[in-house]
Amino acid sequence: MTAAVDPVKLSKQEVGKAAAALVQSDSIVGLGTGSTTAYAIQFIGDRLKSGDLKNIVGVPTSFQAEVLAKQYGIPLTTLDAINHIDIAIDGADEVDPQKNLIKGGGAAHTREKVVDYLANQFIVVVDGAKLVDRLGAVFPVPVEVIPMALTPVTWAIETLGGKPELRMGVKKAGPVITDQGNMVIDVKFDNINDPANLEKILNNIPGVLENGIFVNCADVVLVGEVKDGQPVVRKL
Repeated sequence: MTAAVDPVKLSKQEVGKAAAALVQSDSIVGLGTGSTTAYAIQFIGDRLKSGDLKNIVGVPTSFQAEVLAKQYGIPLTTLDAINHIDIAIDGADEVDPQKNLIKGGGAAHTREKVVDYLANQFIVVVDGAKLVDRLGAVFPVPVEVIPMALTPVTWAIETLGGKPELRMGVKKAGPVITDQGNMVIDVKFDNINDPANLEKILNNIPGVLENGIFVNCADVVLVGEVKDGQPVVRKL
């Protein structure tokens, strides 16, 4: 008896493959974080191994991306050593009709924002469940905060009408700590009418390093969906 294949997993694989197919030889590639992007990293590695892709280097957005890139044989570089990024591939927790995003479910949004905004082309890979009519509909906005500022930042967010909650670790006692050694506050807003403005306001709170609202950044959104039991990829 063969095990049933999860259609959502299949659609994530297909969308990862579609993004990996957009990478060209002789390019610098931003490698995002998360389950869907992990497949893209895997397929980029496969293309390198087969000789279909040559002379690329990756810029990882997290420790997870770095480990995966090494596992799949993708050479890595740092932002100190390059002056541009040709293409970045990354996931998102929410995508609105204007291609604005909420990211940071994996607590890597600060490094992701640096890399994704630098890229000449930013490709977002998601499954259909991540599409929303307006940002904040389902997912809170992750805000990375330096530890000493946790209490004043929490107060400031509450005065903005947000409901802040310190993100706690799974299989770890205590809070989630980012790759930069900071904490993450997940903030629920009743409605986000102006994502660009909210992004600026949150980042202006002293002690906030970065938040998970990404505006005017995504060039292409590839959506993996299941139609009639088959995975399909469509472009927004």
